[in-house]
Amino acid sequence: MTGIVFGILIILGGIILSRRIPEIKKYGRIIETVGIVVLLIGISSSIFRVVEPGTVGVQSLFGKVNDNVLPSGLNIVNPFVEITTFDVRTQNYTMSGVHDEGNKSGDDAIRVLTADGLEVVIDLTVLYRVLPNEAPNILRKIGQDYEDLVVRPIARTRIRDNAVYYDAVALFSTKRDEFQIRIAKDIEENFKARGLILEQLLVRNITLPESVKATIESKINAEQESQKMQFVLQKERQEADRKRIEAQGIADYQQILNSQLSDKLLQYEQIKAYKEMANSNNSKIIIIGNGKSTTPIILDAK
Repeated sequence: MTGIVFGILIILGGIILSRRIPEIKKYGRIIETVGIVVLLIGISSSIFRVVEPGTVGVQSLFGKVNDNVLPSGLNIVNPFVEITTFDVRTQNYTMSGVHDEGNKSGDDAIRVLTADGLEVVIDLTVLYRVLPNEAPNILRKIGQDYEDLVVRPIARTRIRDNAVYYDAVALFSTKRDEFQIRIAKDIEENFKARGLILEQLLVRNITLPESVKATIESKINAEQESQKMQFVLQKERQEADRKRIEAQGIADYQQILNSQLSDKLLQYEQIKAYKEMANSNNSKIIIIGNGKSTTPIILDAK
């Protein structure tokens, strides 16, 4: 567009010079020729427009937006239209309490009140993209600053609206997935009405108040101590059972042994023992008695 205007101005200047100052009429024609060349170059550059990969172009002529979206690549358009590009790739908007981690510098986490009246801090990332066919409507109704005008306020509002249905501890632990699905559904509906598609919602971190964190830690420690004591008691029960079984086995053995022992068996075992001692090189056996006693006297041969 600039080249066209500049070329027209050069042509007009050449015509004016050639008519008002006859002495430089020849130079005026040269200026006109240069102006025509500039005009042609400007028209060519304005007619052929390149839309970058991953973007679409929205045409507007003197403030009126055209519904025909230009795809990425080389396009032939009216040289007087203005092209506004929209990124249709996946974009992310992060709100975090960590400095310089989110899209806004400083602490940009979302602070919400839960059902039990506690303040919880939430870090959130929104993954979304622009619908190519809705780009003209976005330009008409919102503009190119849709992140600050749509993505950020809707995400923060829906987080706060849904957090009031959950207790702080449940939001942190058992109900976290349910909470994420619930707010994602609400945000998706709001985005779609404005030409945006929600691809994924990530609840990155939930920070509880210090008093609640201390209570949870105390409860966890108590549960761990209880589990430890149960383990010790179980171990002691197992050891008591082992000793009881061992004692019962010894008692059963003694009962069986006593019931099966007889005088003849004992006499036989004694004879075997005497025989082994008699065969020993280090001792001699002398049996002294009246025939009824079987108690030996063992004399060392050395």
